[in-house]
Amino acid sequence: MRRVQEALVAEYHPADEIRCPVHFCIGQEAPPAGVAASLRSDDYVFTGHRSHGYYMAKGGGLNGLFAELYGKSTGSNHGKAGHHELSDESVNFYSGAIVAGTIPIAAGSALAAQMRGSDQVTVAVFGDGAADQGILYETLNFAALKNLPMVFICENNLYSTYSRQTARQVDCDIAGRSKAFGVPSRRMYGNDALGIFRAARQAIARARRGQGPYLFELETYRWLGHVGPEDDDYLNYRPMDELDSWKKRCPIEAIQGTLMAKGILDDDRTSSLENQIAEEIRAAFQFAKSSPFPTSNDLLTNVFSDKPAKQSVELEALLELPFDFSQAETAPLPY
Repeated sequence: MRRVQEALVAEYHPADEIRCPVHFCIGQEAPPAGVAASLRSDDYVFTGHRSHGYYMAKGGGLNGLFAELYGKSTGSNHGKAGHHELSDESVNFYSGAIVAGTIPIAAGSALAAQMRGSDQVTVAVFGDGAADQGILYETLNFAALKNLPMVFICENNLYSTYSRQTARQVDCDIAGRSKAFGVPSRRMYGNDALGIFRAARQAIARARRGQGPYLFELETYRWLGHVGPEDDDYLNYRPMDELDSWKKRCPIEAIQGTLMAKGILDDDRTSSLENQIAEEIRAAFQFAKSSPFPTSNDLLTNVFSDKPAKQSVELEALLELPFDFSQAETAPLPY
């Protein structure tokens, strides 16, 4: 997960071939790794805009991810979604750009599973910024009322864009709020992948047994700027000693150290894995760059209906317009 993000950061500029904003989760890899490892393949995950960690952890392929970021027709959403709506139906993973917007959709997924008589569990992932939105609390209430098989994951990285949590919320105990709706919760360190795995496994098993929803607040930290690979610390919205302190608590180094201490990993195995990952990344870049862009004929495909009830004259005219996707210098900038 870290290596994929670092590769995307390096490739993002100066080529400017990735034509969508990307919200990286470097520093926040432990929650997706720990949570997804606790799920079955047929369980559902819905996230917000900082999504590709969960996409990969849930089983989404690198080819589909890279091609989607490049806007190619071979992407997981056929080049139409980019990063912000990144999804892969084949692994039951979905995301959305609207802050807190996927939380009620996740509740719908959990309700549908319950009505089908399935024991599938749905996970809703969001940040501390979503805790500013009323829809979270409406959904907590509904999930408790219907005893939904659902787990809420709040990744609290202390900032919503450039606003610190303490400047937005009087009570920063997000986990504590869920108890007002009868939803049990736990606030825990969010850079410990194994600890998250153990806790999430219990909550997911609980939901699968029909014992209702659970909420985790995972305290973690993003290393990069809010969006894109650039450094936005020139805005002085967070202290540098805070960032440095969190970098010393790197989740990758932590789990690597644990696995090596237990004899599960050694230097040779680590080197082999690094080489394997590097080759997969290289192949995914090649796949994405060599894949075709969607054409105007694809405009109405992969939507709710391939045959809209009413097709306007303006849309018909738009479909006839040629567009040269190779003109990178005239294409809109990433953001």
